[in-house]
Amino acid sequence: MDDELREGFEVQLAVGDLAVTKRDIELLAAIDDRGSIHAAAAALGRSYAHAQRRIVALEEALGPLTERTRGGSGGGGSSLTDTARELSRRFGRLDAASSGLATVEKTVLEGRVVDRTGELGVVETGIGRLRALVPPETESVEVSIRADAVTLTAPSETPDEDGTSARNRFSGSVRAIETGETIATVAVDVGGETPLSALVTRSSLDRLGLAPGTEVAVSFKATATRATRASLDGT
Repeated sequence: MDDELREGFEVQLAVGDLAVTKRDIELLAAIDDRGSIHAAAAALGRSYAHAQRRIVALEEALGPLTERTRGGSGGGGSSLTDTARELSRRFGRLDAASSGLATVEKTVLEGRVVDRTGELGVVETGIGRLRALVPPETESVEVSIRADAVTLTAPSETPDEDGTSARNRFSGSVRAIETGETIATVAVDVGGETPLSALVTRSSLDRLGLAPGTEVAVSFKATATRATRASLDGT
């Protein structure tokens, strides 16, 4: 995966309602290496209080991740449990799978810029109006939406517009699902000729109960939506 696409795809391991991130795995690795949460936080340049709270939150969802000792000749410290090591291995497999993706699928829509404010514009497309980063001094554009930037939620769980930065929002139904070992690509019909593609983990696929025909809400940020000058402009 190229650097731009890799940077845009944040690997997360869903465990119930908790999302385990790379920062969590880095914290566990630092605890294993440094022997305490305090030393791990210092090595990572993080707040000890924040690191401690995160470990507590993880352990509430997953069970004990660290074994703590107090006092003694070594001054006490923390070590990882077998649960923490298995969590790190699971995350590593997921991360390796995402790294092995040759490309991240994109949805490409033809459109016309109907309004703009600086670098951001409103583009009229076959699925409706959406906000995107637009090139200057052009109207006819092609809009690219990365599958890894698209979020799928159950219609009843969609946050209020004021509570999210994902201003592009559509309702649709699942048209098709292509599953891999840990990642799935979901094609969602939102009313146009071209379905929107979303990249999700297999655990998210199961948690949302996604299948052809399932109703879903689709959202993505304007800053993750890029419009380029269409070929009909002669470029």
